Amino acid sequence: MFYTSAFFLFIPKSSTVIDFEEEEQDSIEDSDELYEHHRIVVDKGQALLRIDKFLMDRLPNVTRNKLQGAIRSESVQVNQKPVKVSYRVKPLDVITITLATPPRDTEIIPEDIPINITYEDDELLIVNKEPGMVVHPGFNNWSGTLVNALTYHLQQLPTTRNGEGRPGLVHRIDKDTSGLLVIAKTEYSMAFLAKQFFKHTIERTYFALVWGVPKQDAGTIVGHVGRSAKDRRVMTVYPDGAFGKHAVTHYKVLQKFKYVSLVQCNLETGRTHQIRAHMKYLGHPLFSDATYGGDKILQGMPTGSYKTFVENAFKLMPRQALHAKSLGFVHPTTKEFIQFNSELPEDFRAVLEKWSLYENQ
Repeated sequence: MFYTSAFFLFIPKSSTVIDFEEEEQDSIEDSDELYEHHRIVVDKGQALLRIDKFLMDRLPNVTRNKLQGAIRSESVQVNQKPVKVSYRVKPLDVITITLATPPRDTEIIPEDIPINITYEDDELLIVNKEPGMVVHPGFNNWSGTLVNALTYHLQQLPTTRNGEGRPGLVHRIDKDTSGLLVIAKTEYSMAFLAKQFFKHTIERTYFALVWGVPKQDAGTIVGHVGRSAKDRRVMTVYPDGAFGKHAVTHYKVLQKFKYVSLVQCNLETGRTHQIRAHMKYLGHPLFSDATYGGDKILQGMPTGSYKTFVENAFKLMPRQALHAKSLGFVHPTTKEFIQFNSELPEDFRAVLEKWSLYENQ
């Protein structure tokens, strides 16, 4: 079965789980990063026991192969140090575990859907997702998703360990956002990549077309992101940190037009709609973003030929102008930093060209 976005918090009877941050306790549906995190303090009376067997008892929904993959990838640490599978836990050991999320019981049907694969090897693949494609099955979208397509693509490949075909997602992007995603093919790679997402060492660059021109050419937006009390479909920024989750976006203006700007955004954290919510909070909603008000004329007078021009631009790109441009991380087996870059999709390029021509009129 393919991994999808599920999350559980398991508290074992004979050990203590402490120090969970809010972001790990909340539903994974509120994060782009699909992992779970546990912290276990071993009981004083615990007998010596191999760590994989010990964790099997504490995390019954996790397979032994998955745990061993996490240990090999150093996603399991004892007293802040990685250990081998043969390590025997001792009383009062502090064990931290970072895992890719477990599978749901829902069966994933393989579907022969074309996907744009940028890179692939035995451990992972990079997909350049087209706008409009849902990443994983969910309410009203149980088929036609990227996960369905990947399940079909990978079902015949002998690339997983122990004959278990369990590739999966460790992050995601919105349906109408285009761009790069990394997909793990093995338990080991899932754990290795999930650890990097958890530690915020993955490099992710997005290009966004926003309304207006930011006052500063570069800056950092820091503000908790959480669901709006008025509309659960919308994320909002809580600058005082009273609600939501810690979120950080670094931005740089790449090109200024008369009424819009092309902005590069680098994610330090990965929250649902983070860039969309942060840029609106800054006063510059994404162009054509209906959810956050960017599908209206927010700069310039909404009349005459200019109104017609903008409406035609909306028709060219009837989605938020956001593209996951590049992705960089340490490869699970080579341990080398690798980076992938993608071209802007046709609709994004067409809108940029349209604004450039308008600028030069």
